[in-house]
Amino acid sequence: MKVFADQLPAALAKKLPRVVIVAGDEPLQHRDACDAVRMIARQSGIEEREVLDVEANFAWGRLIEVASNLSLFATNKLLELRVGNHKLGQDGSKALAQYAETLDNSDDVLLISMGKLDAKQQKSAWFKALDKQGLFVPVWPVDASRLGYWLRDRASRHGLQIELDAARLLGERTEGNLLAADQELQKLALIHPQGTRLNVESIAQGVEDSTRFDVFNLADACLKGEPSRASRIVNGLKSEGVEAPIVLWALSRELRTLLSLHQHLDQGQSFEHACKTQKPMIFDKRRPAYQKAIARLPMKRLHKLLLMAQRLDLAVKGAAAVPLWPGLHDLAMTIAGGRGLLAETAWTYRVNAHG
Repeated sequence: MKVFADQLPAALAKKLPRVVIVAGDEPLQHRDACDAVRMIARQSGIEEREVLDVEANFAWGRLIEVASNLSLFATNKLLELRVGNHKLGQDGSKALAQYAETLDNSDDVLLISMGKLDAKQQKSAWFKALDKQGLFVPVWPVDASRLGYWLRDRASRHGLQIELDAARLLGERTEGNLLAADQELQKLALIHPQGTRLNVESIAQGVEDSTRFDVFNLADACLKGEPSRASRIVNGLKSEGVEAPIVLWALSRELRTLLSLHQHLDQGQSFEHACKTQKPMIFDKRRPAYQKAIARLPMKRLHKLLLMAQRLDLAVKGAAAVPLWPGLHDLAMTIAGGRGLLAETAWTYRVNAHG
């Protein structure tokens, strides 16, 4: 049964299942979810714990071997299988399916921690067998639009109250890095009395800029029409040493996707069908962002933006005199509905003048 990370403690309080699968790449919520399982297991009287770290050439027979070993000190144990981002392969899939067959005859608890599971993996035999008798906890990064609210709730864990504007400022300074945000809240809890209400000034003075961005954050900001956030991310990517071609690839990919969606819609197809035809398919969670972008960017505008991207590609190869990072900033801002550093007439001239 699927349970999101913020709902896990309540679900565990009702009943500790025989299997918990925590899957995703956001480290703070992943850690919290695993800690919650460990805590409830201890409170339920499970004192013995065994950990199996899956590495290259891992012997999957060890899982069944450890599970079948009788404990000398306890009637049951917590068995942790740390898969990380390693692939299960046929041996891993078979071992997990085989383990699922033993659940009715065991009081042990299996905690599987692993990277993100895609839709195909969630339809596999091993997953269905384990999910039927346990909990599946998908761990997603917190969306930028919800980050301020999430941090406001998180502050209460550390005995603090935080105004929404202050939480949003903390979110801006730590976007994409929840571990850093939580560490800042821990520091603030050490220097402020319990129950202190933090405002914007206290965050501005007491929190370092720990922002960590990736190109997918940038694509998200551009699609949603958030120019100020897009500008901040481009500058952050540059300062973090991200290669310009990677940024250009991400923006160009979204432009081509938007053009493809327009073409499908012009042929009379529904938006949902158009999303399913994309490679990779656009899942439900991201579709509202694409709808916003399509409404904001007609096909003529998208073709012009692709010309900008082509000019930047030439600049990457040293074949065009376009300032690269200002140009990437310009492109991202324009996709997001803002104004870039370079005038549009200058871009039009450069495109026409150089073919």
